[in-house]
Amino acid sequence: MTLRIVLAVAAVTLGVVAVAVAAQSDPIPARKALMKANGDQAKIGSAMVKGDAPFDLAKAQTIFVTFVDAANKMPNLFPENSKTGGETAATPKVWEEPADFKARFAKFAGDSKAAGEMVKDLATFKEAFAVVAKNCGGCHELYRVKKS
Repeated sequence: MTLRIVLAVAAVTLGVVAVAVAAQSDPIPARKALMKANGDQAKIGSAMVKGDAPFDLAKAQTIFVTFVDAANKMPNLFPENSKTGGETAATPKVWEEPADFKARFAKFAGDSKAAGEMVKDLATFKEAFAVVAKNCGGCHELYRVKKS
């Protein structure tokens, strides 16, 4: 390996470690950022479903890739020390029912991956997006503080 490649690999590794450490020391902003990204993508998807925006296969794929990424990262962003603070919207049930909570993210990831693979046009997007969106609502109903 050349020195340049070794240094590049080291820099990438250091960056990944820094992000992981930051997420563990203060995971609430990390999970909020992932949820915001999901929400932004869901708005794009909803606009396509409603006909407010034209169907775009590349954007549809980005939606599902974003969901898979968030679903894979999210379960690790709820350590015991993040039950309060940071204006968290997580309910205590997250820590009371961790197996169900994690299983819901696994299902969300699986459904999103499958959706990304099946979408070819607006009709298949509408079908796939509806399935994936049910994951969001089901989890938010149980594990997110309801806004008053």
